[in-house]
Amino acid sequence: MMSARHFLSMMDYTPAELVGVIRRGVELKDLRNRGVLFEPLKGRILAMIFEKSSTRTRVSFEAGMIQLGGQAIFLSPRDTQLGRGEPIADGARVMSRMVDAVMIRTFAHSNLTEFAAHSRVPVINGLSDDLHPCQLLADMQTFLEHRGSIQGKTVAWIGDGNNMCNSYIEAAIQFDFQLRVACPDGYEPSAHYLALAGDRVTLTRDPHEAVKGAHLVSTDVWTSMGQEEEAAKRLALFKPFQVTREMLDRAADDVIFMHCLPAHRGEEISEDLLDDPRSVAWDQAENRLHAQKALLEFLVAPAFAAP
Repeated sequence: MMSARHFLSMMDYTPAELVGVIRRGVELKDLRNRGVLFEPLKGRILAMIFEKSSTRTRVSFEAGMIQLGGQAIFLSPRDTQLGRGEPIADGARVMSRMVDAVMIRTFAHSNLTEFAAHSRVPVINGLSDDLHPCQLLADMQTFLEHRGSIQGKTVAWIGDGNNMCNSYIEAAIQFDFQLRVACPDGYEPSAHYLALAGDRVTLTRDPHEAVKGAHLVSTDVWTSMGQEEEAAKRLALFKPFQVTREMLDRAADDVIFMHCLPAHRGEEISEDLLDDPRSVAWDQAENRLHAQKALLEFLVAPAFAAP
């Protein structure tokens, strides 16, 4: 049996494959905008396992499968509980005999790697504590649509060195851009990803320094799911890292601002930032749908075989 290809991290594909997926996302978006019916995944089923709740991830994957002619099965935290009761490996062996792909949104990244190791169908990382690669596909597609190739550009990540930040580091390697990360002391991205990136990534404590001349500025909430008890401490520490219109004024003239949402206005961004013409957060959110459709087509369509 041919082993399935998975999408657990940006590093699972070659740079050319990643560019191919986001360019395909642009094409699929155009087809949808023109009302063209395109159903290459007719009869295909995506299982979606959620250990963490989600709005955009669920809607984009479910709508995407339906638009491609397939179907999606939503399994809530109450329905599955990875590894509690049934070993992850056993669940993977059983489920992958019934569906054509599995998307998992979980806490421990090891849940994903273990599931993928025992799955005969593609497994997609819908978010883990380490990485959020599907969001980066959407972000890269959005930059491509608004500004062309991101190669050689400068990107600033402001705030928590979280799973999104780790995925931005992987994207810097794969899409060949410079990344500046501004975070408070003790909230750096993973040392593993920093080592991987070498001199592509610069760490700083000064967000104003980080955004200087940047072509893309991105941020995320200061307190992620599961960190609620640290919220007050984080609020105080991260206050100087709020992205404002004035901060964007220090960036390149053609800067665009992204936020993977949900946003807490008045915390990581100023109240008015999403209304700034430089913000492309709504396009970015929509592109979760198109980029993931391209990913699903890439992973699932080749599995078609003549009867």
